[in-house]
Amino acid sequence: MDIQLVPHGGAVEGGPCPSTVLSWDGQALTATAISESVRVTPASLYHYAYDSGGAPVTGLAVLDADGLVMLDLPGDWDSQELHDFAEQAGIPVADGRGDPQAPALLAGRAPGWRRLHGLTPPRASRWRTPLIYGVGLAGLALMAYLISVGAWAAWRGLALAGRLLIDVVEVKWLVVAFSPLLLAIRPLQARLRRFRARKGAIAGPPGGPNLSITSAGGLRIDQGMERLADIQAAGLLLYQYEDLAGLFVMNGANEPLHHIPGPWSPDDLHRFAERNGLKLAVHRISREEYLDLVRACRHASP
Repeated sequence: MDIQLVPHGGAVEGGPCPSTVLSWDGQALTATAISESVRVTPASLYHYAYDSGGAPVTGLAVLDADGLVMLDLPGDWDSQELHDFAEQAGIPVADGRGDPQAPALLAGRAPGWRRLHGLTPPRASRWRTPLIYGVGLAGLALMAYLISVGAWAAWRGLALAGRLLIDVVEVKWLVVAFSPLLLAIRPLQARLRRFRARKGAIAGPPGGPNLSITSAGGLRIDQGMERLADIQAAGLLLYQYEDLAGLFVMNGANEPLHHIPGPWSPDDLHRFAERNGLKLAVHRISREEYLDLVRACRHASP
C-alpha cells in the first residue's frame, strides 16, 4: 500500500505552496521536499495552526511515542485529505488547529528533528550586493538633488510610489532606492546590537528571538519587530539534549515558563543574566529531564 498526501497552500495565507510530498508504504512515513527526504516511523500526526504576530501559521507535525516532534512540515494541509491518509495508514491524527498549547508542543523536538519547508531557497547572486549598493547610492543622490532644489515634497511622493510598486513586484531589496538611508542604518543597527549584547542588555542570535528587560523589570522576548512574550522570570536554563539545544525561562520555583529551542550563546546569556539579576544554569540533560521540562512548559516560541 503506497499512498500520498500533499499540501494545498503555504504555511501562511498567500505564501508559496511547499513542494512537500508525504507518502506511506505500509511500514514507514517518508517526507520528500525538493532534494530532501526523511523516513520515520511515527506514533501520531498533529495538524496545527497557531497565531504568530497576528498571522496564523499552519502545518503538520509528525510525533514520536512521547509526543516529541520528529518532523515539522509547514503548509496548508487539507483536513479531510489528511484524515483519509491517516486512516489508510493506520496512524492517529489530532486536530490541533486553535489549540493554545500548539506552540509548546511544536517546541518539544525529538533528537534528529527536521523542519522541511519544501521551498526552493533564493539563489545568491554575485551581482546582487553591488547592485543593491549602486541602487541605494543612486537613490541617495536623487534624494539629495531634489531636496537641494526645494523639491522635498516631490521626493516624498516618489518614495511613496516606489515603495507601493515594490509591494506589487515583490523585489524587496529595491527598497534601498527609495529609502537609501537604510544603507547606513542597517550596519549601524547591527553594530549597536553587538554593543548591547556585550554589555548584557540583550541576548539572542542576530535574527532573533532576543531577550531584553522591560522598564518594569520583566523579561521580554522579541522576534524582529514582534513581541512574543513578557514574563516575570527568575532564571534561565540553557540545555543540551543529544543534538538539541535551547533555553527555558524559569520562575522562582524553578518551573519552566517559556521554551525557546535553538542555539544560544552561553557568553551572551551569562552577561545578560549577571547584569539583570537572573540565575543562569547550563546543563546537559537526559531524555527524562527534557520530557519533564517540555511537558511542564505551557508557552513556547517554536
